[in-house]
Amino acid sequence: MSMEAVGVLMMSPMNSYLEEELDKRFKLFRLWNFPQKDDFLKQNSDFIHAIVGNPFFGTDRELIDSLPVLEIVSSFSVGSDHVDLAYCKEKGISVTNTPDVLNEDVADTAIGLILATLRGICECDRYVRARLWKKGDFKLTTKFSGKKVGIIGLGRIGTAIAKRAEAFNCPISYYSRSQKPESKYKYFPSVVELASDCDILVVACALTAETRHIINRQVIDALGPKGFLINIGRGPHIDEPELVSALVERRIAGAGLDVFEKEPHVPEELFGLDNVVLLPHVASGTVETRNAMADLVVGNLEAHFSKKPLLTPVV
Repeated sequence: MSMEAVGVLMMSPMNSYLEEELDKRFKLFRLWNFPQKDDFLKQNSDFIHAIVGNPFFGTDRELIDSLPVLEIVSSFSVGSDHVDLAYCKEKGISVTNTPDVLNEDVADTAIGLILATLRGICECDRYVRARLWKKGDFKLTTKFSGKKVGIIGLGRIGTAIAKRAEAFNCPISYYSRSQKPESKYKYFPSVVELASDCDILVVACALTAETRHIINRQVIDALGPKGFLINIGRGPHIDEPELVSALVERRIAGAGLDVFEKEPHVPEELFGLDNVVLLPHVASGTVETRNAMADLVVGNLEAHFSKKPLLTPVV
């Protein structure tokens, strides 16, 4: 089959460069242009050999079953929690992701969230814009340098965050499924112990059945009223109602969140709080990184359809 005959289903508008590159090489179907999605899939199911998805548009069993000639799901993200991996494996469908190219940006964002949350940077900006400075100085905030940073998940991104936090003279500790013998950081065998021992707890693990709600009431209470929570992982890592009530009741000092349980829905109660910084899932959102991610998505599809080894296989 020539590349031009390969039907690629793009689930939603994600990145204009990615769209152009797919359009140049393959037969691109833009799902968002078809209001009657089910009818569209029925009519075109025999022409769709690949899916390009992202965390907002999952590839579930139902979608897979509706596409009989599907061979590969190329995900425009590092996480693949939105793809039914077990079912893809069972059906012999390849799955790829975009690791490594986004480590630096996500780690930069984590540090940015820490600084913004502890130093009240967003709130300071609002203070100046509201012409409040003339009425008096802004309140004092919390120092970042030297604080104890605990990281959940010491993979590529967690390690990049640790390296940056070290430059702020922060002692680093971590929790992960298994201890990393090569790591010089202090290991804790449970998230509760890690939270008890750190000032800033950063969620940087992959979302799996085991890590869903890894941040629960017990962990939040262990972090305590002087502790800060930062999430650049996935929304479902946190039991959101528990976090909301802890922030409202000041049972933790603050939170910096790039992700939420039901994006783009963000709990209404957070909007009035001054101890939380909210980002719209943009940790990897730079032009440079999104272009590198797009190149990987396209490269994986080209490798698959020219019978070469996949660049970054998940399944």
